[in-house]
Amino acid sequence: MTPTDLPRRHALTAAAGVTVATALAATGLLAAPALAAPQPLRNDELKEALRRVEARRRRLLTGRPSANRWEMEKGTDDGGDIATRPVPGTGLNVSVRKGDTDTVLVHVIRRFHYEVATLGLHGESNPIEGWVAPSAVRDSQLPEANRASGTAVVIRPDSYPPGVRGGFTTGQQLIIRDIIADTEGIVRWGGEDRRPYEGLFYLTVPPGDARLKRVAAKIRAWGETPGAGAGVVLDVTEPSRRRRAARYR
Repeated sequence: MTPTDLPRRHALTAAAGVTVATALAATGLLAAPALAAPQPLRNDELKEALRRVEARRRRLLTGRPSANRWEMEKGTDDGGDIATRPVPGTGLNVSVRKGDTDTVLVHVIRRFHYEVATLGLHGESNPIEGWVAPSAVRDSQLPEANRASGTAVVIRPDSYPPGVRGGFTTGQQLIIRDIIADTEGIVRWGGEDRRPYEGLFYLTVPPGDARLKRVAAKIRAWGETPGAGAGVVLDVTEPSRRRRAARYR
């Protein structure tokens, strides 16, 4: 090895440290001030950071997609992408995938609560369920398997079991279809499936689909606009709204 090889090797190591540090910071595994330039990692720091990444992968990730192609995770509230989120106006919480998925599914739950049936009254023990462990999934191609990836919820699972129709009145079904139209069809109601599951609402688009980001942005904007969004009284029998809802059945 020539003397000039050593500085070059140190420079390459430092550059690799900067690259990995930047990638890890993006995942939230390395905390750094927002405006600070990433610093080269020493070998021991780099090894520890990579060890934590691998430990998280082993602890949470399955490498298995649910029916809508989002990856199933082994836990919630454990540093992964699935966490317990509040459902404003209901006093309830639900474990779903953070970010845009959370925004869209929580909107669905809120409108159901306000317009279809009030959830959580009189000490109702099981008004809503979200994430479920992948080990509980019998068939990853069933729509309810999407719960294991944090992309589906079940409302009143004890009241609307799989395979059974007739849990909702005609008027309630009109409202549910109007809610689905809010999501532009990126959420599907299990009551429309060949094998019905009337309590199930699940994401239909795969990871990276631009429609999810667009719909989530629309819903967030409604939340900042008086007279828009969940909680606003709507006439779902209006012909234009019924035509809109019919597009997503």
